[in-house]
Amino acid sequence: MELMRKREFCYLRSIRNGRDWQERKRYFSNSYKFKRKISNSLILDYKNIFAYLFKEKVMLSLRLCVFAFIFCMCSPMIGNTISLPLMGNVEEVGGRRESQRMPEGQERGCWGYYVIPDSIWSLMQGKSVPKTCTVSRNELRYLKVLHYGKDGKVHQGELICNKSIALDLLDIFRELYKAKYMIERISLIDNYGADDTRSMEANNTSCFNFRFMTGSTTRISKHGMGLAIDINPLYNPYVKGNKIDPPSGARYAKNRDKRKDIPMKIDRNDLCYKLFIKHGFKWGGAWKSSKDYQHFEK
Repeated sequence: MELMRKREFCYLRSIRNGRDWQERKRYFSNSYKFKRKISNSLILDYKNIFAYLFKEKVMLSLRLCVFAFIFCMCSPMIGNTISLPLMGNVEEVGGRRESQRMPEGQERGCWGYYVIPDSIWSLMQGKSVPKTCTVSRNELRYLKVLHYGKDGKVHQGELICNKSIALDLLDIFRELYKAKYMIERISLIDNYGADDTRSMEANNTSCFNFRFMTGSTTRISKHGMGLAIDINPLYNPYVKGNKIDPPSGARYAKNRDKRKDIPMKIDRNDLCYKLFIKHGFKWGGAWKSSKDYQHFEK
């Protein structure tokens, strides 16, 4: 454009100074060709702009389609983690909430973690949530899972855990369920009066039960924070010297590495062990001063 202006200026000055008509004709002819070239280039630029916009529109549509697909795939998990549960999957038997047997395939509403409903929170008062409890309701989550019981059938389980491990536990229990891993019972420890021994004797898998560490009034235990879980505790007891908990688990406490007659045994070759370790948990069976084969904590 600058070159064109300079040429126009020079030719106009020459015309003004009396150059012949042929020179003027050459000027206007060259000027027309130059302007036409510029016009054509602008038309090409417009074409490029429209092509670019069309390409961007197509790419945007593809991105939206991909986003919609991902959202549809993830929506069941989002629903599980946000919506409050319907309590129809857990029945009350003799004043106690027990795991309900579920027909295979009927899994809708049977998985998820939620803000603790009022009915469950009321049940926990004076049991797993004593007056001395310093863990708030907002720090905990109510977890619903399916599992295969000792009878080989599908059962609905429920437990309370810390919200920081809720998704980990949900993923782990899903994998165990897919593998038809046997867990005899998953029920709120409040059904056993928050008594650990009673719960373990029933081979009940549980997580949160508020208490301070032994000899302390300020340091909360891992179970007290909902950061530890005991899996099939009867067959995977706690062992320290001559102390075995639960007491009826004594017959499963000795020579575990060599024995193959222990049902639901957790060791380093066990799927349950591998999944918890994969999710960053530590196993009590690896402790040196004591062995807690049922115990995983984070």
